[in-house]
This record gives sequence, C-alpha cells and structure tokens, in this order.
Amino acid sequence: MERCLITGASRGVGRAIAVRLAREGRILLLHGRDRKALDESCRMVHDKGAVAMALQADISTLAGIEELVAMVGQDDLNFLVNNAGVAHVGPFEQTTPKQWQETLAVNISAPFWLIQKLYLRMKPGSAVVNILSVAAHTAFPRWSSYCMSKSALEGLTRSLREELRPRGIRVINVYPQAAATALWDKIEGTWSKDKMLPPEEIAEAVVYAVERPGQVQVDSISLGHIEGNQ
Repeated sequence: MERCLITGASRGVGRAIAVRLAREGRILLLHGRDRKALDESCRMVHDKGAVAMALQADISTLAGIEELVAMVGQDDLNFLVNNAGVAHVGPFEQTTPKQWQETLAVNISAPFWLIQKLYLRMKPGSAVVNILSVAAHTAFPRWSSYCMSKSALEGLTRSLREELRPRGIRVINVYPQAAATALWDKIEGTWSKDKMLPPEEIAEAVVYAVERPGQVQVDSISLGHIEGNQ
C-alpha cells in the first residue's frame, strides 16, 4: 500500500489533492485542525476506493509536529504534500508579532521539520511536494508576510532537493495563482473567484508530478488563470 501524508487536507486545495490521489492501494493520511471538515475529506477519499486516516494536530508548534509524526508511524511514506498554510493580509505596519510568528511556524518551519523527521521513511522514487504560490516570485501589497514565507520556503526546498537527490527522493515545488477556495471569504476586498484556479487543477498538477516514474524529477510547476493574477 502506498502511503501519502497531506497537510491542510480538511478543505480547499488540500482536500482536492487528497481526492485526486485517492485510489485503491493507497492510504491517505489527512492532516488538519477542523475534525468535522477532516472527516468529510476522509469520506470523500473512501468513496474513491482509498483508505483514509484523519490526523488532527496543530503544526504551528513543534509539539504538534512531533504529535503528527508519531501518528504517521514508522511505515514507509511514499508522498509528503506540504499544503497547510496561513495568510495574514493587511498593511505591514499592522502585522502583529503573533501573526508574524504563526506565518513563520506554519508556512516555513512546519514543512522543514516534517521533511527532516520523515525523509528516512521515504524510499527512492518517493516525493515531497510543497504547495507554494506565485507570491514566492511576485510582490503583492498587503501580503508582505505571506510573500516572505513563500519566498523563504522556495529557497529552503530548493536546497533540500539537492540534499535528498542522492537518496532518490524527489522534491517538487508547485506555484499556483489564487485558488477559488473559501479563504477569500475572510479576506477584505473584492475577489473574482471565477477568475481563479479551481483547486482541482492544482491537484491535477500534483498528481502528474508525483506519478512520473521514480527516476523522473519534476522540479516545479507553475499554474495560473489565463487572465493573470487576481
């Protein structure tokens, strides 16, 4: 059985990735903080013929990461998808220390610690996928801490790719433009979801990358709407 860990799988892009990866012969380890939403993701994965396990943990703390790693267990892990993320949007001078630290913890530290603690369970041909953003390369006003975190994660994972290459572990970075998820309902402003990417398209890119033959390295995939950034 192939085993896949997906963080932030309770809704949105993470749920879409889980559903697209789901098939017979796979165990999907779905991480999130909202148990009700996580259970719904598990149900959707079961409907596709895969085994699903809900792993509830707060990965903004090292203790929560250790708890998640313990729940993953010692069996081999084929895919690790670092999808969980936070976005605090507003003028930079209004960013609070708590918001800044949470951004660092979830968007940068959590992927690093998870890769460090789980890579020994990954055999040649396995893959780590990091869901970044066009914000890693593009400046957006009011999104300073988010852009910072995605740029930092890019630099981190490009380096880790070279460290893990000799072990046959592939590190893949995915750079989507805005995805049409419920996130935008909580962000001040007018946003046109019909001009955003469906989460399913991001999931399709992830599956394409990880299901290449084990010796094929897809470094990165960039995805966007034909009309550009929203």
